[in-house]
Amino acid sequence: MGANAAMIAVVEDLWRIPRPGPKNLLRAPRFNALSELCSAEYGIDKPVFALSTALRSLGLPCHLPAGKTHLALDPVVAANALDEACRRKTSVRRHLCPLDLADDLPVMTFGRSRVAQFSADELAVLFDAPRIERTMPNEPLDARRLAQFQWLVIEEEIALDPQPEKRASPWLYMAMNRDFGEIDPHLGQFPPAVEAALFYLILAPWEDWSTMQEVDWRGFRLPWIHTVDEDLFIRPATPPSADSLTLEPWIVDDDGEEIELERATELPLSDDAKRGLALMTDQAWRVVEAARATPLFETPIVHFLVRAFLSDGIDEVMAHMTAIEAAVGLEMDHKAFMRPKPDPHKGMKATNRVAARIGALLNDRSSVQAYKDLFELRSQFIHGRADLQKISTQQRVLARSLARRVAAGIVDVALQGPRPRVEVLSELLDQGAPLL
Repeated sequence: MGANAAMIAVVEDLWRIPRPGPKNLLRAPRFNALSELCSAEYGIDKPVFALSTALRSLGLPCHLPAGKTHLALDPVVAANALDEACRRKTSVRRHLCPLDLADDLPVMTFGRSRVAQFSADELAVLFDAPRIERTMPNEPLDARRLAQFQWLVIEEEIALDPQPEKRASPWLYMAMNRDFGEIDPHLGQFPPAVEAALFYLILAPWEDWSTMQEVDWRGFRLPWIHTVDEDLFIRPATPPSADSLTLEPWIVDDDGEEIELERATELPLSDDAKRGLALMTDQAWRVVEAARATPLFETPIVHFLVRAFLSDGIDEVMAHMTAIEAAVGLEMDHKAFMRPKPDPHKGMKATNRVAARIGALLNDRSSVQAYKDLFELRSQFIHGRADLQKISTQQRVLARSLARRVAAGIVDVALQGPRPRVEVLSELLDQGAPLL
């Protein structure tokens, strides 16, 4: 099904408006004719801002700069695109995440995510470069320079509000009596789909593969994401600059003449990395997703492990410690009245309870003392102890390694079958108490 003759005629009429167009397109008779037609044809509220956004994405000629009118879509193609946009119930949202500083990683595909390096032409498709150029003709996508990097690409299908105007300008429909300063504790720095993919990737032992831990134990950095929404009524985001990523000079010899180019900076990984990353399959992804659906992940383990990966300095260490607490801590550790009677571990401090569970979960006595030492470091910082020394690379990496291993251990336990979280952690406490 495509646009009917009336829709095509109205769009063709709009396409004939000479540059620079009316001072206020939204009040122009030809624009109002299209808005009224969309309302009558599709049973939607009369779209105004939504249609303005869509027309720019389709390349309304009168809004394009001189010399750029070739960017405009054919009016029949534009009418068909508008027809589809008004009828669709779902949209694909694509999150493009540059893996800054990444070594040469293997291609990985899991769920609706993939890790790969793309050519400039492939990136232009992923970013929908023609739409960006039609909407922001003076801010083109620098696909050639961005193609020097590797990318994590996540796609998700989202349900659309049936009213395009609410999608284009959601702020116009917000309740003014709401608390605009409220915090949703369940929202992370990135969209949930990105956070899920990133959590899966950072369960891998990047700190063990790093050959330059003093520089960074991570295998990559994720400084930003760029989201592309296929919904025609949502304005495209401004294209990112390659200068926001890490590039280094690269001198090449061309018949005796030195030419200075640039290339993406890489933090080298050990040979074990490619073997380990080969295990990051779609099947392994489904295993982690199944574990995350159990009660053991009802606490913000994912949130804080990802937060630690995205943080630096003491915030990184604190987030790793919080991730451990979220994974194997219980409220009753601090509130004795909540514990079963009689309490088989009466008098045991909260720190020791967490440490015992870690020892049992990892089957590793050394991890018990490692947690205690890190907890002491954490306490010194929080309580402002004057004798707090600089945190060494070894301590920093230890905090990351312990948090990752605990999170991976919780995944393994979760796969043994869904059980109440308190029951599982109480069992781990019984098993780990002798390790203290």
